[in-house]
Amino acid sequence: MLAVWVEQLLGFASGALKAIRRDERYPALMTWAREQGPALVGGNLPMAQALAPELWSQTPLERLGFACEPLARPGRNEPCWCDSGRKTKQCCGAVRLPGPVPDHLMWMLSLREWKGDTLKAALESGRAPAQALLEAGLIAAETGQRGRAQQILESLFERGDWSRLPEQAEPAFEILIDLYQERGFRHKREALLDAVLEQGPLFLRGVALERLCLMHLDADDLDSARAAFVRAQQALPHSPTLAYIEAMLLLHEGHEEEAAERARFWFRRLARQGELDPDQLEFLADLADNPGATLALAEQLLNAEEDLAGPLASLQALLEVLPTAPRLQITRSDEGRLEYHQGERERALTAAWLACFPAEAVSESPLGLEDDPWPAAGEWLPELCAHPEWLDAPAVLQGLALALTTRFGSLPWMAPSLFVPLAERLERWLDQAAGEGPGTLAWDDADNALLLRTGLALVVGMERGARQRSRRLAECLLALDDHDSLGLRELVLDQLLRDGRDDEALAVSHPPAGEELGEAALGLLLGRALALYRLERQAEAAEALEEARRHNGYALALLCADSPRPLPAVAGDGVAEPGSRAEAWQYRTLMRDQWRATPGALAWLQAWLDER
Repeated sequence: MLAVWVEQLLGFASGALKAIRRDERYPALMTWAREQGPALVGGNLPMAQALAPELWSQTPLERLGFACEPLARPGRNEPCWCDSGRKTKQCCGAVRLPGPVPDHLMWMLSLREWKGDTLKAALESGRAPAQALLEAGLIAAETGQRGRAQQILESLFERGDWSRLPEQAEPAFEILIDLYQERGFRHKREALLDAVLEQGPLFLRGVALERLCLMHLDADDLDSARAAFVRAQQALPHSPTLAYIEAMLLLHEGHEEEAAERARFWFRRLARQGELDPDQLEFLADLADNPGATLALAEQLLNAEEDLAGPLASLQALLEVLPTAPRLQITRSDEGRLEYHQGERERALTAAWLACFPAEAVSESPLGLEDDPWPAAGEWLPELCAHPEWLDAPAVLQGLALALTTRFGSLPWMAPSLFVPLAERLERWLDQAAGEGPGTLAWDDADNALLLRTGLALVVGMERGARQRSRRLAECLLALDDHDSLGLRELVLDQLLRDGRDDEALAVSHPPAGEELGEAALGLLLGRALALYRLERQAEAAEALEEARRHNGYALALLCADSPRPLPAVAGDGVAEPGSRAEAWQYRTLMRDQWRATPGALAWLQAWLDER
């Protein structure tokens, strides 16, 4: 019965609003209510007459600067406000409505209909009830009106009076943050997060911190992500979302066993509270049993909206049973250079793959694709699964590795099922190359770039979720390409530092004799300094710091700073200019967690700076 009433009320209110907008005068509304209104409420004329004055009193009028013109509610023996001429008790006062009439209904409907300058002026008037803004914004977002949704929801959160914010504002806040992200309004997103964190209500502050933590994870800024998570714990200690975020954070940090242990803690704690529904409890139980697999399944479900869940599952199943890769045509020249040459079969397999895969590698970029292949993934993924022999061609493996890295490379839980099987395939070919004897597998020789680019994509894809495999593959590539054309030396150094293998890290920080440090100079010098500090060789560590400071004057102070303002992402190929603040920020993002986790390292670094 209530559902019927809600449907009737919305239909009647929408009709009443159109009647009001004709001249914004009360008599015109009542004429409409008597002539056309009954048809919208089951033919009930008294109900139509009783509803009209209620809706008029809450309708914003453009002629009054979007203020309402409420009617004085008459007494029982006074003339009825519907202008029938009868006493209220004999007219509208005798009508019992089937359900309540929300006092923000006409504002909400008006916000749904107004456009352009009228909508802008209505929002700037500051008269719209918060609940009306909330509901109108959510409806606009659900119906794909992103610009309108952003405009309305901005008005909800820009008022400054957080006490007026409805408790249901949490999904609206998340939608607005997502809209800013999708539409490229980075500064607006950061300003909203800052405002909520500084003065927003507690329930929104926790959500903002959770979103901030996820944003830092997406940017690979693990140190900032950890700090945001700790603040979120303090703000919302019983939020079940924290269990999911902490598991993600620990997996990003490479602590899979601890992720499972913490997930078990969250499951026991939240299960005792008895406030979660069965689906949430089941998810936490699965998370405790196997965090990586559970988050990978969740990723598939997230992709279900794009019809990718099935093809992704098929790809993972295929990679589990992929047969051993065939040998390639790899030779060793008289000058000792290793060369891979594509065979006829590999060229034919590649041509079949490129007929459905809509992107090719950018020749000048180690990890670039000319186009985004994922909008068409519903076509090429099933084709690949139907033709597993395509993966016998390094060019096909290259395209798949690049595509997976661009989409899933930042998600540690996707590495075991997607990247590790491809790495095993590539390692067989690299072992074959190494078996030809000493020599260099140079990027510019023959078709070597196919193997090297694939290797780089897989190293990056496994860096978070399969660190040991990532380092092993990187070391194998470095051994074959001693000129380090892929820039893997810094990556291997970082992974060795994370594993506490400081002697090996120190050795890797020195390139071969006669080789320059190159673009990775800052990372190699600071990695060398950290390894030497851990090995208690502080005098040598200070020398490495001095070299690092000469290379980049921003890096050391930025590394010590607790809460510096983030820099915008580097445009283009993502490589920061040597010596720039952007380069310093990139190093801080990637490695500050290791400096902070090394007892006394940041204090020593700050003291070294203070002396100068």
